[in-house]
Amino acid sequence: MASKRELILARMVTALAGTAGVGSRIYRSRVTPLARGESPAIVVEPVSDQADQDTLGTLMWTMQVRVAVIVRGDVPDQLADPVLVDIHAKLMSDATLNGYAIDLLPATVAFEMIEADQTAGVVSAEYAVKYRTTLNSLS
Repeated sequence: MASKRELILARMVTALAGTAGVGSRIYRSRVTPLARGESPAIVVEPVSDQADQDTLGTLMWTMQVRVAVIVRGDVPDQLADPVLVDIHAKLMSDATLNGYAIDLLPATVAFEMIEADQTAGVVSAEYAVKYRTTLNSLS
């Protein structure tokens, strides 16, 4: 059985299907470089996950999830903007992520411009996902 963490991440990837301009280029924790023709693309990856005891026998988790948009072309942050708008709308339309989470909140956005075979950029939006498990099980 998968952990609640894994179910949340999978649901986020599923929720992003059909994101503007991306097609099927939505990856979960991709580490291999993208070829020129593979952008724009989205990479969903966990950043951290922290637990606090909620009540006797339960834990309240806060997982930071990075949703990175990778683009190529002049003014990368401008190219990524419509993709980020669509991502945000899709994720926030169900803040419980199909009942796996208690809440989903936007946290930070970071911008990184990269000199590659052509100008590229990565704009990363982080979301805080709150969810609960029992003390003795992650599922």
